[in-house]
Amino acid sequence: MALIPARTKYRKVHKGRIRGRAKRGDFLAFGEFGIQSLSRGKMTSNQIEASRVAITRFLKRKGKLWIRVFPQKPITKKPAETRMGKGKGGVDHWVAVVRPGTVLFELAGCSQTLAREAFSRADSKMPFRCRFIVRD
Repeated sequence: MALIPARTKYRKVHKGRIRGRAKRGDFLAFGEFGIQSLSRGKMTSNQIEASRVAITRFLKRKGKLWIRVFPQKPITKKPAETRMGKGKGGVDHWVAVVRPGTVLFELAGCSQTLAREAFSRADSKMPFRCRFIVRD
C-alpha cells in the first residue's frame, strides 16, 4: 500500500533543491517519542511504508503511531533507451522532501526502551541519518 496524494493541482513539478532547515514539523506535536532527521533527502512512499511496518511489527500493536511526513512530490522517469527530447517522462513514484530537523514519526503509549528500539529499526529503512527525541 503506497502513499500517494488523492489529487494534485499539477501532474509534474520541477526537481528543485533541498536547502535550509525544517521551517515546520520540527517538534513533537502528538506523541512522547519521535524520530527526527539530521540530514536532508527525499523519502519515497515505499520507504515510509517500510518504516511504518517495521515499527508496528516490533511494537506488536502497543502504543499509537503518527506519521508526520507525506509524499506529495512526483518524481518522473523516462523509459529506458529513450532518445533525448520528446518532453518530460511520466510520474514514476512519489517522495516526501525532508530537511534537517523534520520529525518523521511519533509514538506514544509505550516505554522509552521499546520506542528507541522500534525507531532504530525504522532508521535502517531511511535514506538519511536520524535521531531519537523525547518530549521534555
